[in-house]
Amino acid sequence: MGSELIELFLPEALLEHFTITAYRELGDIKTKTMFYEIDLEEINNLPRGYSREDYESKGFSSSSRVQDFPIRGKALYLNIKRRRWRSKTNKKDVIKNDFSFIVRGAKLTQELSDFLK
Repeated sequence: MGSELIELFLPEALLEHFTITAYRELGDIKTKTMFYEIDLEEINNLPRGYSREDYESKGFSSSSRVQDFPIRGKALYLNIKRRRWRSKTNKKDVIKNDFSFIVRGAKLTQELSDFLK
């Protein structure tokens, strides 16, 4: 499956902020089930209200695994790597984007969570 085709299955807001870096179909030997996994990395865009003159990209936070709608009866997991930016003057001041399409604490996309309600 090509990257362009995979984009059709992902929440629209997600692709405004992230790029697909890898995708694969995997299986769980114990449960004998197949699932899809897609790796995403945040695009290097500072949160609103901050300047590149004051902040610099300092890599990524550890990735989060989020479940989205199944594709063709197979579970779909998104491994999301979010960027972090550090202040050039105060090295302890780190900022991140806040994304509303991921439900806090639930490990589901907002879209999937709304559907399950």
